[in-house]
Amino acid sequence: MLVHSVYFWLKPELAPGQRAHFRSEVGKLAAIRSIEEIHVGAPATVPERGVTDRTFDVALTILFRDGPAHDAYQVDPIHLAFVEGNREAWLRVQVYDSEG
Repeated sequence: MLVHSVYFWLKPELAPGQRAHFRSEVGKLAAIRSIEEIHVGAPATVPERGVTDRTFDVALTILFRDGPAHDAYQVDPIHLAFVEGNREAWLRVQVYDSEG
């Protein structure tokens, strides 16, 4: 199993409607066939601890069967269209990939 975790920091000037649109665009990635599971969320409202980072706006977690499934996702036309059509909305993106 490969876990692909992506955190987006959106541009502060985006209006609430633009932020909602971005989140809905992230959800469209679920149509990619190599994805086993997908979760889209926001920072959780749990008690803050010294190791907690809630500075991001949108979190994306995708589970893939294996590395080749992840690689297929990276070049899938849906993913490429998402990046091209939405890159102007984010200030920063951070990706963490792990296997387990």
